[in-house]
Amino acid sequence: MENKSARGLKIFAIVMMGFTAAMNVLGGSGTVCAAFLKKYYFAFKAIYDADLNWLYQTLMITTIIIGIAGIWSLIKLIKGNKKALTWALIVLVIGTILSATQYFTSLNVMGKAAPANVKFYINAATLILFLVIRFTSLKGKVDFEKSSSKTDNNMAGGLSAFIAGLAFLTVFIWAGPSHTYMGESWVELYTTPIIIAGVSFVTFGLISIIKSFFSMISEEAKVTSPKSS
Repeated sequence: MENKSARGLKIFAIVMMGFTAAMNVLGGSGTVCAAFLKKYYFAFKAIYDADLNWLYQTLMITTIIIGIAGIWSLIKLIKGNKKALTWALIVLVIGTILSATQYFTSLNVMGKAAPANVKFYINAATLILFLVIRFTSLKGKVDFEKSSSKTDNNMAGGLSAFIAGLAFLTVFIWAGPSHTYMGESWVELYTTPIIIAGVSFVTFGLISIIKSFFSMISEEAKVTSPKSS
């Protein structure tokens, strides 16, 4: 694999890790309805009847924790660390198990699992990506042990923040329908913090991406410019 391809795959992997961490934080926070508010939200009454309160309360807390751990792992991947890939795999394995547990339990108990299914798919896809990098010849080409160039770090961090911000800002679309009861969307209870977080991430991401873009142009200009005699 050429150097540019390896750099591109590394950036893509970091972006997926950031996206997964954001979805876990959002998904864990969103589980509060099923975990603690069932008597107010009839759609989740089946969980109460099945005596699974403890499970959803545990899933809520552990998923938020694994989301925060994902952010920590993301920083390790960007800055470079000898254990960065190992820690990322551990976080992703746990995140996939937690999301799979919620997905299949909800499907079995309530007959539906949205948006827990989305969280599971994203965790599983990112886990597969990192497993491929770890256990194939890509491991020697995609290096997470050392920090990349400042340009690549800005691009990876910027894209991660931008996509995480979009996940926050669009939560009303992809989580709203499954969290609407008697015409009222429960997601809108968190409108202010969601918008503040989403706008902040998108703004930071765009600034980092633009800085990285101009740095790349400058680097290319230096490479292609004729050497002075």
